Amino acid sequence: MFKIGDFSKLTRVSVRMLRYYDEVGLFNPAKIDDFTGYRYYSAKQISDINLVMPLRDMSFNVADIAVFMKEKSEEKLEDILKVKGQEIENNIRAEEIRLEKINAAIKDMKKERVNMSYNVTLKSLPSYKVISLRNVIPTYEAEGMLWIRLGEYVIKKNIHCNNIAYSTYHDAGYKEGEVDAEVVVGVDNLMKDEDGFTFKETEAVDQAAIILVPGDYSNVAEAYNFLANWIEENGYIMIGNPRQVAIKGPCNEKRTEDYLSEIQIPVKK
Repeated sequence: MFKIGDFSKLTRVSVRMLRYYDEVGLFNPAKIDDFTGYRYYSAKQISDINLVMPLRDMSFNVADIAVFMKEKSEEKLEDILKVKGQEIENNIRAEEIRLEKINAAIKDMKKERVNMSYNVTLKSLPSYKVISLRNVIPTYEAEGMLWIRLGEYVIKKNIHCNNIAYSTYHDAGYKEGEVDAEVVVGVDNLMKDEDGFTFKETEAVDQAAIILVPGDYSNVAEAYNFLANWIEENGYIMIGNPRQVAIKGPCNEKRTEDYLSEIQIPVKK
C-alpha cells in the first residue's frame, strides 16, 4: 500500500484531486485507516487513475466518467468519446484542441496494445559530490529551464563534471503547478555556493529499485506504473523521492526513440 502523497508522486495526480475523487465517489482509496483516517492506495489502482485523468482533461463530467469506470467497456468509452467529439465540432475552432484529443484517443484505442516489460534491479546508490539548482517552476515540463541555467553556470565557471545527472522533486505529492524541482550534476570537487547554485554531497541510498526506460519520455508514466506494482508485489515500501536519470536524452540524441532514462526509487522491506 502507498500513502496518498507517495501515490500522488507515482501517478502525478495531485493530493487535492485524489481527495476530491474520493469525496465524489469516482476513485476511492483501497484502504482508510480506522484510527488516523489516512488514505492508502494500491499499485493496482494506478491503471484506473490513468483512465480517469485523460477523460478529465477532455472535460468529461464526473457522472460520465463514473459510468465508464463502472463498466470499463471499450465500446462505452468509444461512445462517450464520439458524443464529446460532436460537441466539439459544434463549437468549431474554440474546441479544436479537445477534438484532436478525442480523435487521437479513439485511434489509439483501436491499435494493438503492446505491454512493455522491464527488468527491475535492486542496488545501492553511493553518495555523490554534486552541484545542484533547486527552484519552483511553473510545471514539470519547465524543468528544462533549470538544466539550461545549470549548464550555462558550469561552462562559465569551468567546472569539471562527471556522468552523474538526474532530476528530482521535493513536493509532498504531484502538483499541477508551482513545482519544487531540483536538477543535479556530479562534480569532481565541491566549491562555494553562490547565486542559487549549491555544492553538496548527496546522502547514500541503501537500496533502490531501478528500471531502464527506452524511448520517448511519454513511456515514463507506464514505467512508473510497472515499478510501483513490482515494489508492492515484492513486499517493499517507498522511502524517498524518485530520481529520473537521463542516460541518453536531448543533449546527446536527435531521435526520441533513442532516449534512455533510468528511474530510481529508494525502497526498503
